Amino acid sequence: MTEHAFDYLIVGAGSAGCVLANRLGEDPNVRILLLEAGPADHSWTIDMPSAVGIVVGGTRYNWCYTSEPEPYLDGRRIGTPRGRTLGGSSSINGMVYIRGHARDYDAWAEQGCTGWRYQEVLPYFIRAQTHADGADAYRGAAGHLHVTPGDTKTPLCAAFVAAGAEAGYGVSNDLNGYRQEAFGPVDRTTRAGRRWSTARGYLSEALARGNVRVVTDALALRILFDGQRAVGIEYEQSGAVHQAHARREVLLTAGAINSPQLLLLSGIGPAAELRDLGIEVKHDLPGVGRRLNDHPDTVVQYRCKQPVSLYPWTTAPGKWWIGARWFVTHDGLAASNHFEAGAFIRSRAGVEHPDLQLTFMPLAVQPGSVDLVPHHAFQIHIDLMRPSSLGSVTLKSANPRQPPRILFNYLKTEQDRADMRAGARLVREIIGQPAMAAFQGEELVPGPHAQSDAALDAWARQVTETGYHACGTCKMGPASDPEAVVDPHLRVHGIDSLRVVDASIMPIIVSGNTNAPTVMIAEKASDLIRGLPALPGLDAPVWIHPHWQTRQR
Repeated sequence: MTEHAFDYLIVGAGSAGCVLANRLGEDPNVRILLLEAGPADHSWTIDMPSAVGIVVGGTRYNWCYTSEPEPYLDGRRIGTPRGRTLGGSSSINGMVYIRGHARDYDAWAEQGCTGWRYQEVLPYFIRAQTHADGADAYRGAAGHLHVTPGDTKTPLCAAFVAAGAEAGYGVSNDLNGYRQEAFGPVDRTTRAGRRWSTARGYLSEALARGNVRVVTDALALRILFDGQRAVGIEYEQSGAVHQAHARREVLLTAGAINSPQLLLLSGIGPAAELRDLGIEVKHDLPGVGRRLNDHPDTVVQYRCKQPVSLYPWTTAPGKWWIGARWFVTHDGLAASNHFEAGAFIRSRAGVEHPDLQLTFMPLAVQPGSVDLVPHHAFQIHIDLMRPSSLGSVTLKSANPRQPPRILFNYLKTEQDRADMRAGARLVREIIGQPAMAAFQGEELVPGPHAQSDAALDAWARQVTETGYHACGTCKMGPASDPEAVVDPHLRVHGIDSLRVVDASIMPIIVSGNTNAPTVMIAEKASDLIRGLPALPGLDAPVWIHPHWQTRQR
């Protein structure tokens, strides 16, 4: 074997890849190669939480994908940022740490994904985490991923939470704990005022051991096979093509867009589509690239009647002051992502657990841009948690350097459109509570004219963007599931020594942000790959509204 032979090849140094590199590298007898298409993650724009708009709107650390014209959003193309650096999307995302609801994982198990019930995944969430408020039945205090709770004491955030209570919703101090269906602080992946990506939390420790090698600016071109066994990766770096070989396994951790793309380029996917592109079929697997799901995101915006929004700190000289303070002390306004407060609610009676996520932001951004509304304002993001509209990731060509074709089909179904309308009306009711009276000014978006179903549907078509939570394109499920790509051990059906470990394996999208679940998936996968016994299950109670069948709140 050459110097380019390793025990494990990991493709993608993102949220999952960094976790796997660390956990698999705990065995000093294994050698691991971690390939990353992007550059190293050395930039203050990554480290400073409030600079998230710069890094996610930039091109250096971002694949900068764009969807096809979305047929149910007036043909708009939706920008689809994906991390392209060490830490992947955990280095450019909004840093929100939300696990989803317990019933999400129970539903995975009910679909045949043995071992993925909430009681079985909770120990891995806990193992991954160090929460600033310490350990309890839901939180960890000794993990690699540092988590800080949001500050809901500022005037606007406190009023938003109070308005939720006045509207008849519950309040929870931990939306990842016993009760998700409530208003409360939003956790984030920061530590001491700096972003805490998986590159910082997991990969730095793995590299210090000496048995993990990282190659950046390395674009994976195809998987190498010996018969039906994956044996390596062909990749390009600085214009030269290299091959690396795996003695044990090839592990795809490239995310919900790039993992299916690499499978398709390697001949694993719908046979007819591959043949049409001149790609030799290695294994006919119809589910590859199917079931693309995301949380469609809209905003409701208001002028703020009092000068308590963040607007003065987003322009000079205010932003210079908070930036200078952060560079010296790593605290102040620049140390936050400004998603301090949020809520999970149900759109209607008969929904068992929350299907709407509300995220409060004490400033407003022009929809579809990164440009600020130029005065004191605030906005509430509405995200559909379990949308029924599904899309796909397919190849435009057999050229690995070409981005794939991405189609989300946001708001395709009437149920999704109805849920978004319900979200807007519920937000209006919440902002109309007495606690917000001192702050609620003119409604800017959708605007007071938008009252009918048709008007709200038009608003949703015009402002819906990505929730940045693409998943589902390499669905986990038993071999009997015609859409499944990997089994419950995350092994690709029909291929030996090949697994997918990232958000693409989610059989059903989780009811919350996807980064924390992706870290959990990689933590659990590391034990599966090493053949270690699963962590003992935890029987932590979870609140379900006792009258969910008949009441919306």
